[in-house]
Amino acid sequence: MDTPSSVLFLFGANHHTAPLAVREKLALDAERAAAFAARMRATPGVQEFALLNTCNRIEVYGVARNPDTLAALRTGWCEATGCTPAEFESHGFSRHNHDAIAHLFAVAAGLDSQMLGETEILGQVKDAYDAALAQTWTGPVLNRVFQKTFQSAKYIRTHTAIGDGRTSVASVAVDLAGRIFGKLTTCRVLVIGAGDIGQKTAQAFQSRGARSITVASRTLSKAEAVAAAAGGWAASLAELPEAVAAADIVTSSTAAPGFVLPSELVARAMKHRPARPLFLIDLALPRDVDPAAAALANVFLYNLDDLAKIAEGNLAQREAELARCRAIVAERTAALWPQVAHSLNRKA
Repeated sequence: MDTPSSVLFLFGANHHTAPLAVREKLALDAERAAAFAARMRATPGVQEFALLNTCNRIEVYGVARNPDTLAALRTGWCEATGCTPAEFESHGFSRHNHDAIAHLFAVAAGLDSQMLGETEILGQVKDAYDAALAQTWTGPVLNRVFQKTFQSAKYIRTHTAIGDGRTSVASVAVDLAGRIFGKLTTCRVLVIGAGDIGQKTAQAFQSRGARSITVASRTLSKAEAVAAAAGGWAASLAELPEAVAAADIVTSSTAAPGFVLPSELVARAMKHRPARPLFLIDLALPRDVDPAAAALANVFLYNLDDLAKIAEGNLAQREAELARCRAIVAERTAALWPQVAHSLNRKA
């Protein structure tokens, strides 16, 4: 088939190409995402786009008229994230046309995740598409690609065992706590953040027998709702010094731009519990917990990359399914690409 005149593109960085510290730098908070989206809309030749911004990937999908447009977009992305062109060359990647479709199919199905087969990513891809759709950033090409992506991911989840075992960030975090403490029935758990991951973490702790769960959030009403569902108590972020001092296990998954738990706060909390260890599990990007807290006596800190290594123990069965999943992705990509290519030619 002839190469289409317009280009379906993808560029960004993820856990395969960039370490945690670099992904943290590149992450688009709400303000930077809005500024970059405005720049995308103002760039000549950009016809459609969507932003996928999670703890393990910052990826831009779109349709553009020519390669010069892509160069301008990468420059804008570097400026929005504070990434230098050299850093993008070292830690970024790009895909075009057929390969961009195959990548998105694999991402949504959990095949490209740091925790193979994880379940949260499909919801995150749907949220990214819904946000782009609501802002009228998408058009006929991306609408078709994303709808086919969701169908493909659902098929893979239904017809393979790629999602068997502990595959979510929340479940792996709670498994880690269980390995450390054994029974969780007597542990005091503090869950910071009442978003999707915070909610799943609180529920996972409850299902594993934790009876003392406190949920803290900037919005107290959200903390109350998540806490009530998990049979726990709610707290505001202003109460964190006392809550951390009382806890055995703390997980944090907020969207805050800075540290929710600076090392000074953790150090003060430890003065009230010098003989008791404190386990901190940071599920956020940018990170919620100051890495310097790991140097404090009796403080044990785990981040997303640490959890991914722990999750490798659950890989054997899912890896056996990976070849089947990739064959499905290849087959469905091949079926969709001629339709997308036709649409791209019409856009040119």
